[in-house]
Amino acid sequence: MIAVLEIFKAIVLGIVEGITEWLPISSTGHLIIIDELIGGLISDDFSEMFNVVIQLGAILAVVWIYFHKLNPFAQDKTSEEKNNTIALWIKVIIACIPAGVIGLLFDDIIDKYLYTPTVVAIALIVYGIAFIVIENINKNKKPRFRNLDRLPLTTAVGIGLFQVLAMLVPGTSRSGATILGGLILGTSRYVATEFTFFLAIPVMFGASLLKIFKFGMPSFFEFIVLVIGMAVSYIVSVLSIKFLMSYIKKNNFKIFGYYRIVLGIIVLVYFMIR
Repeated sequence: MIAVLEIFKAIVLGIVEGITEWLPISSTGHLIIIDELIGGLISDDFSEMFNVVIQLGAILAVVWIYFHKLNPFAQDKTSEEKNNTIALWIKVIIACIPAGVIGLLFDDIIDKYLYTPTVVAIALIVYGIAFIVIENINKNKKPRFRNLDRLPLTTAVGIGLFQVLAMLVPGTSRSGATILGGLILGTSRYVATEFTFFLAIPVMFGASLLKIFKFGMPSFFEFIVLVIGMAVSYIVSVLSIKFLMSYIKKNNFKIFGYYRIVLGIIVLVYFMIR
């Protein structure tokens, strides 16, 4: 019975991760709520590792959907297209360096002192307001960068610096911070979102490896639970990514801003009266 319950929790968490990792609404905020509703997995240490490592399933979804675009060795690409793909990877890697450094240096400190419901709730609300404000400011502006291949390295690095905010403050949302950064720096919604997906690959892969290294070798049952969570995260991520890319072709991010504000208030109130 306990084994079935743990697998059920892994499925629920995989669904939540798959949806919230790519939509700019904070996977951390949702995982805190889910943890309160259904409890943690097996042990506190395993739950902490699980919530990060199931991101590998989400990463695989990005790789699968964008494999051709991310593959510089595709036979049907012209020399120019292959060079553009290599240039894209260079931008992604350089833009991820600040977040990688922050993650290595401050991961334990952030988990210990900032991973709290209050911090997460405030971040949800603040960035929710920011999305609404930025969308209003950009309402009648044409984005300067509408093609990912022509995204300057300086702008890519700027978006990478916004990613650091998500590393420092839980509840910010990695995708939320980088998409918001892209909009502020003049990219179209589509370019900001695609670049956000690609930035996730090295950052989330590195964060997952770090958590696995700190946790150590899982038991056989823990491994099964982790694989189930990753598989569910992968499937749901594919659907979430396709939905978001279709949605932003005709809509802005305001709805996600309002959602974040409401969720932040719910988290704040819940833990104040709990």
